[in-house]
Amino acid sequence: MEIAYSDFEKVEMRLGRIIKAEPFPEAKVPSYKLEVDFGPLGVKRTSAHITNYKLQELQGKYVVAVVNFPKKQVANFMSEVLVLGSLSKNGVVLLTPDKPENVSLGDRIG
Repeated sequence: MEIAYSDFEKVEMRLGRIIKAEPFPEAKVPSYKLEVDFGPLGVKRTSAHITNYKLQELQGKYVVAVVNFPKKQVANFMSEVLVLGSLSKNGVVLLTPDKPENVSLGDRIG
């Protein structure tokens, strides 16, 4: 299905860095609770089905997330953003910049 470029422009994807990751046993699908720092946009919370990662390897990892979806209730947790990744046969692989030294938190993805 094709969409108009103007529709794509409505999706606000930003660069963030995970500052906290913890188990989320209340989720129906195995997931983690994340806090992601988006610089000038502040810290946002989300749940993510990325349990193929170890919690300690997520700390400090750069991620791309959609920041302008409405908040979503997941079990007893309010998810504010959607972290993006490829849906591989071995689990979700997070989208992350290949040169994090050249980016800033909150950068818009386009």
